Amino acid sequence: MHELQAVQDNPVTLLRAAQAQFGDRLAVLSSFGAESALLLALVAEADPGMRVLFLNTGRHFPETLAYRRDLAAFLGLTNVIDIDPDPVRVAESDPTGELWAFDPDACCAVRKVEPLRLASLGYDVMVTGRKRGQASTRAQMEVVERRPDGQIRINPLTYWSAEEIQAEMTRRGLPPHPLVSEGYLSIGCAPCTAPVSGGEDARGGRWAGLNKTECGIHVS
Repeated sequence: MHELQAVQDNPVTLLRAAQAQFGDRLAVLSSFGAESALLLALVAEADPGMRVLFLNTGRHFPETLAYRRDLAAFLGLTNVIDIDPDPVRVAESDPTGELWAFDPDACCAVRKVEPLRLASLGYDVMVTGRKRGQASTRAQMEVVERRPDGQIRINPLTYWSAEEIQAEMTRRGLPPHPLVSEGYLSIGCAPCTAPVSGGEDARGGRWAGLNKTECGIHVS
């Protein structure tokens, strides 16, 4: 970790150093959401063959699925892998497709947490696009972290503000997620994501009205 912390101020250098150190034991986790293009552009600059995992929950907006395809092609990413939930577990836990409405934690568990846990068993390092400014639950996050289970999380954009991210996306000519223009500043599954007003933080539209701000994949 110390070698990575020494280069944490330069995202591309950090990604290259992590890839050199961990190789196939490293993967990038991306939602292909509102601000995902910048992290993925940095990944493409570091190594377009770096493995990128996308949790295909079965509840994404159609716009997100199209964006996942188009952005990967635009950036030249060659190793994007869809992670699907176990269809048997979904059928058992959510036979009507309405689990999100009365137990969103259970829905996230079967569609996101469990699939990622199984998929990430072979990885010592996961790279994420999380930022401190997204929500109070992320305010103390570091660029390089070690989780209690021993896995390292690298968050190259930890200290970037929304304004800095937007400016860099514009400078690089990165295509925005099509729902951003409709007020969706943090985009998850369609049933649990709403546009936000000017005064809310970016994740205010995630599970709006519920005492829930994280799906669980970033919580040990």
